Amino acid sequence: MGKLVLGTAARYAAEPFPSSFCFPSRVLLRYTGRMNSLRDDLQEVLLTEAQIQQRLDELAAQLQRDYAGKDLTLVPLLTGSVLFVADLLRRLPGPLRLDFLGVSSYHGQTSSSGDIHITKALQLNIHDRDVLVVDDILDTGLTLVRVRDLIVALRPRSLKFCVFLEKEIPHHAEARADYVGFRIPDKFVVGYGLDYQERYRNLACVGVLKPEITAKAAVDTRRAG
Repeated sequence: MGKLVLGTAARYAAEPFPSSFCFPSRVLLRYTGRMNSLRDDLQEVLLTEAQIQQRLDELAAQLQRDYAGKDLTLVPLLTGSVLFVADLLRRLPGPLRLDFLGVSSYHGQTSSSGDIHITKALQLNIHDRDVLVVDDILDTGLTLVRVRDLIVALRPRSLKFCVFLEKEIPHHAEARADYVGFRIPDKFVVGYGLDYQERYRNLACVGVLKPEITAKAAVDTRRAG
C-alpha cells in the first residue's frame, strides 16, 4: 500500500489536520508505493533521470542559440512528448508560442503500425512562422514525414524537428530530426512520456519492460477482445 510523504526541511507529524491547516511553502509531495512497482516492471534502465535533465540543459542551450531573435512556435506531438516539451519549455526564456498536434501510430502495440491518425489539429496560424515540431521518438520515420507534409502545407517560414529519442534503425528516406536528445538501440521503451497501453508515462527514467509484462498485457487484451 502506498503512502504520501511530506518532504520539507522539517518533517510534520502524521496527525489529523485542523480545518485551518495550510501546507507551508515549499512542501514537496512524494508518493511512494505504486510508482515503485512501476519501476519494478523494467528489465533495464536505459536513461536515468539525471542523464535526461542534463541533456535537456544542452538541448535548450542549442535551441536558444539557433532561435535567438526569432518568434518560435513549438508544436509538440501528443501524447508522448508532453513531459519532454514541458521540461524543455522551462529552459527556454525567450518569446514563443505553443500548440499541440495529436498523432497516433502505435495503437497500444510495441511497434509502430505505420497507420498514422491525426487526433487533434493545430489551432494557431503558423503561416510565416519558425516552427519546431517536438516528438518523443523517431522510429520508422513515418509519423515525422506525415507531420512534415501537413505543416509544410501551412507555409511556415521554417520547419525543424526535435525528438527526445531516435532509434538506431533504418528510417524512412525523408525522415530526419534536426535535434536529437538520445540515440538508443532498437528496443521498445517506456517512461518519461512514453507508454505501453497508456501506462508508464509518469516514470522519470526511460527503460525496457520485462518480457513477461508485455506478454501478460497481450494475453489480457486478447481475452478482453
